[in-house]
Amino acid sequence: MNRLDSDNQALLQVSELQVELGAAGRRVHPVDGISFAVPAGQTLALVGESGCGKSMTALACMRLLPASGRISGGSVRLGGEALQSLPELRMRDIRGSRLAMIFQEPATSLNPVMTVGDQIGEVLVRHRGIHGKPAWDEAERLLDAVGIPDARRRLADYPFQLSGGMKQRVMIAIALAGDPQLLIADEPTTALDVTIQAQVLDLLADLQARRGMGMLLITHDLGVVARMAHRVGVMYAGELVETGEREDFFRAPLHPYSRKLFAALPTEAQRGRVLETIEGQVPRLGAHRQGCRFADRCPQAQGLCRQMASAMHVVGRQAVRCHLYDPAAPIGWLKEASTADEAVSGGVASGAALEVEGLQVHFPVRKGLFRRVVGHVKAVDGVSLTVPAGQTLALVGESGCGKTTAGKALLSLLPATGGKAHYGSRELLGLSPREWQPLRRDLQMIFQDPFSSLNPRMRVGEILEEGMAALKVEKSAEARALKVEALLKRVGLDPAMRHRFPHEFSGGQRQRIAIARALAVSPKLIVCDEPTSALDVSVQAQILNLLRELQAEYGLSYLFITHNLAVVDYLAHHVAVMYLGRIVEQGSVEEVLRAPSHPYTRMLLAAVPRVDGREADVPAGNGANHGDLPSPLAPPAGCHFHPRCSQAMDVCRQAYPEETRLSASRVVRCHLY
Repeated sequence: MNRLDSDNQALLQVSELQVELGAAGRRVHPVDGISFAVPAGQTLALVGESGCGKSMTALACMRLLPASGRISGGSVRLGGEALQSLPELRMRDIRGSRLAMIFQEPATSLNPVMTVGDQIGEVLVRHRGIHGKPAWDEAERLLDAVGIPDARRRLADYPFQLSGGMKQRVMIAIALAGDPQLLIADEPTTALDVTIQAQVLDLLADLQARRGMGMLLITHDLGVVARMAHRVGVMYAGELVETGEREDFFRAPLHPYSRKLFAALPTEAQRGRVLETIEGQVPRLGAHRQGCRFADRCPQAQGLCRQMASAMHVVGRQAVRCHLYDPAAPIGWLKEASTADEAVSGGVASGAALEVEGLQVHFPVRKGLFRRVVGHVKAVDGVSLTVPAGQTLALVGESGCGKTTAGKALLSLLPATGGKAHYGSRELLGLSPREWQPLRRDLQMIFQDPFSSLNPRMRVGEILEEGMAALKVEKSAEARALKVEALLKRVGLDPAMRHRFPHEFSGGQRQRIAIARALAVSPKLIVCDEPTSALDVSVQAQILNLLRELQAEYGLSYLFITHNLAVVDYLAHHVAVMYLGRIVEQGSVEEVLRAPSHPYTRMLLAAVPRVDGREADVPAGNGANHGDLPSPLAPPAGCHFHPRCSQAMDVCRQAYPEETRLSASRVVRCHLY
């Protein structure tokens, strides 16, 4: 263990930790000798791609490893007490009281058949001995502390009645109920909207400051690291390859892997250029490892890197596991291969691929014995937008604002209540399923979660052939087989993978398969629903590069649904901002993201965590009282955004604003204009 990671006063001290998984003779090591310290009142962020061992490290600290797993070496000490050797009965006393964890997916971590109050009450009874009404009052106080409105009523709710952001806050309340000394947060903001993410991060920082908690933060989002961490540790293939203070790490990352992670981030400066990617994948568990584990993917690797593993070398206040920093090694810096300066070229078609006017999707609400309609959820309420041919229109907004519903309605995957959608000379919304059939070739969709949208019982080759056979794209089985091979190559997969099932692929590979399935029928317009949500930055860069290349090569048009504004800045040509079923601002990327007009757009931009740690550069008056998205069943009167807007006037509470055209391409709905 190097001196940078040793601290006699540390709250959590991990020394040469090793974790084994599997039966005898087939054991693998997802965590292989890592050391770090977390002092009280500070945050250590572990970053790296999926499969690097971050979550397994957290589970080892909690002693919650899977049945086939065990700590095979090293130690985990909490306040001087060695956790790895404690009996399970003692660990049950420590978990929840001194050591707590926020799991990555609250939807699967919360008990679906217990109310929120009962789940918080379990911790209060077990670790603090609080029962009855005092426990109920304390649970209400905890929900109020994590920013859940109407906390008393929410105690009786079940998890399915809460939004994603609220479920995450309930998880935080449960973790804090035992008043822990150390909190482990495993991807606490993955796939959350930027506004909800900002609330969760502010909440964690505030609670840490008030309680003096130590925090182990696991994330792949470098913006979150810049905002929250005091120290950073970069993990790769079960090892720590770089550690250091946050300021030093962001000013000058040392390890080639760390620098590749930064280079893969989509930014304004990268518009029109190919993002750098990290070729290959994290070595799979059990793979033979000789030398540096990153050598096969490193553009600076030399012979020594493949023959001998590097020790940790101290460089100022940082430590790095790389031969490049070994003063005894005869290695000099090499020019790093880069594709970042390559421009994506290709002609842009003219005209509009899709024109939408007044789209409405209303869902009836039924109650009573006779299931009478008592109201409507106005998920999409009069949306008008244009997707230019050969270009990308990004549809952005918080979860629940109607983005995905609008995308599905345009492809008749959900019934539209009203409005018009013109694709060429065809009006789409009134077509029967039979009339839609020939148009399915031109209009395709990439769904948000490829794992649930790919048939688990079909092999990849069968999945890709299914659409071609149904739409008669290729008449013979031989022609379809050749096209499947070509498609897999085009999206960066080995054609031999056609015989595998979806569960045998990583998340990024499944997303490539979903893209290949959409391309199989040679579409002209693709609705992309959060195609990079929750992906590592390296995999995200590969997918974004692929989408840009395909657009340039085939002249594709994209309706790109997302809440990731960095991706919008890099990929899109135009932006439409959606709030509670309506478009509140739209225009070119330069207009909307550089000089946002609507207070809601400003709020979204202000909430984006920046890698440089600075506040977002948005005009004054960004402010909004974040709050929660109101229910589309009972939207606020007047401007729907006024309860969250710091610039709201009397007229905002009385009338919904009309469109105001600020330029030939820019429109905003706000009484300020």
